[in-house]
Amino acid sequence: MPYPYKKMTQEDFDKIIEITDNERVWVGDEIAKEYYKDEMPEYGVFPPELYVEVLNKEEVSEIMKYAYEQNIPVVCRGAGTGLAGGATCKYGGIMLSVMRMNKIFPVDHKNQTITAQPGALLIDIQAAAKEEGLFYPPDPGEKTASIGGNVITNAGGMKAVRYGLTRDFVRCIEAVMPDGSIMNFSSNVVKNTTGFDVKDLVIGSEGILCILTEVTLKLLPAPTCSSTLVMPFRSLEECADMVPKVLDLPFVPTAIEFLERELIDIVERSLHKLFPVKHGEAVLIVMYDASSKEELDRAVEAAAEAALENGALDCNIAGTPERAASVWEVRGAILEGMKADSVAQEECDVVVPRSEIAEYVKQAKKIASAHGIRVEPCGHCGDGNIHTEMLRGPEMSDEEWKKATHESLTELYALSKKLGGQLSGEHGIGNGRLDFLEEFAGPRMIELYKSIKRAFDDKLILNPGKMIKIDEN
Repeated sequence: MPYPYKKMTQEDFDKIIEITDNERVWVGDEIAKEYYKDEMPEYGVFPPELYVEVLNKEEVSEIMKYAYEQNIPVVCRGAGTGLAGGATCKYGGIMLSVMRMNKIFPVDHKNQTITAQPGALLIDIQAAAKEEGLFYPPDPGEKTASIGGNVITNAGGMKAVRYGLTRDFVRCIEAVMPDGSIMNFSSNVVKNTTGFDVKDLVIGSEGILCILTEVTLKLLPAPTCSSTLVMPFRSLEECADMVPKVLDLPFVPTAIEFLERELIDIVERSLHKLFPVKHGEAVLIVMYDASSKEELDRAVEAAAEAALENGALDCNIAGTPERAASVWEVRGAILEGMKADSVAQEECDVVVPRSEIAEYVKQAKKIASAHGIRVEPCGHCGDGNIHTEMLRGPEMSDEEWKKATHESLTELYALSKKLGGQLSGEHGIGNGRLDFLEEFAGPRMIELYKSIKRAFDDKLILNPGKMIKIDEN
């Protein structure tokens, strides 16, 4: 039986050093505490028994073969920027870092693709594409995330409205299985109906099925011009009600985000990043990309007219890169600002049908406030992914915070389900949302999830205790 896992011995440590190099292996107290957690320590702080930095797929394969034989749990880690407690060693064992596997290969212009190892950073992928006049559209808020982490969590981001998620840009994947075998899922082709689409199953699997060692990504021609509009409203409800009206226009926006004034104030006060629009209790931020100035002007004019007709106090056009950057810098600094302005944070990462955004936001504020929690909804309203940020003040005790957040989350997730939504829009299940998954998926689907896990990982050694619960005693 897989549980309990083997507790590592000096013999095991020596074997990993033999496979890799003494300079890239740390054991026990030598391991830096930053590797005990991801960006949400609230979802678990777990020390690995061994931390190793790998250089290539051969090392990954040999480590997994040994771990499989010895029944040692392994967690693959990229940049550690996840927000679900996913890349942590819940059962000890090996933490395998792929951050030294960060090569980006030359752009393939004939296929309009780029291939990279999993430790390459998102920001570097985007820059490499841009240098060749191409565009990698997925744009999660954390630009220093690893591309492997983006793929394995199917990262979303602000531009998903127009371009879609990471999944929509993955052509093929090379990965190591839990038993050490090396697999290729699909190839650099535009379409593929050859057997099951295992590639898309692996994308978003949160590191519980296999370890990515290389990924090929689709690129697009770069848009030639872009503009950002900021629409201030008297209330968050009016702001949310504007979203379907923007989507009804004959121009597809690249991004639609909303922010309350209180969140903007937090970022300005804590991080000294200034937002260019000073009025309105809530603002809607809309971005358009276009291939010509004429096309862009038509989109901007239509959106501005619609905003003013539907209660916007104004419509500010950030037409220059500098002005647009000042808007998006504030939006991108929300999480950092909240961390600076509170003792602790909890986030509900639900996604609801776009038609239900306004209703969700109204009810979410009432729910959290009823439990004595300061709540700040924001997010990707163009795709219905609402980040309901709960902030702990200094007056709350640990027990009060834990009780209030659990009760709030239970009601918020129930609200999302009632409105036809889902548990997580982009941050995933990880370790932080395990207790709520079955309510959304149902018992039969959970059994299907377990069957998939066992088909890939019959010993349950890869990132155990995440995404789904499998008790094998």
